[in-house]
Amino acid sequence: QVQLVESGGGLVQPGGSLRLSCAASGSIFSINVMGWYRQAPGKQRELVATITSADRTNYADFVKGRFTISRDNAKNTVYLQMNNLNPEDTAVYYCNAVIRSSGSIDFNVYWGQGTQVTVSS
Repeated sequence: QVQLVESGGGLVQPGGSLRLSCAASGSIFSINVMGWYRQAPGKQRELVATITSADRTNYADFVKGRFTISRDNAKNTVYLQMNNLNPEDTAVYYCNAVIRSSGSIDFNVYWGQGTQVTVSS
């Protein structure tokens, strides 16, 4: 069984920074793409950033230049460094990973439970 556990959310003032972490655990054979999504109240979940196993990154336009995604393959962990946060970044942030479990030939998509990020003065 595979599990994704996020941490690092919280309350921050506009212009501040936060770093989110997401660790994958369980019977993991390999991890392909890892990413972060977010969902604000009353809105659909949207892509924030993704990173492949070869460290190729992709960002939503609204976070380019402010957020940085990275991963530590040895720790099965993905990070999201968020700088210059503004109130519009307030949302629940979800970790996502495409994982091949041990003993399986298929890749499946897994989600974390979400972590709240609130940007407010």
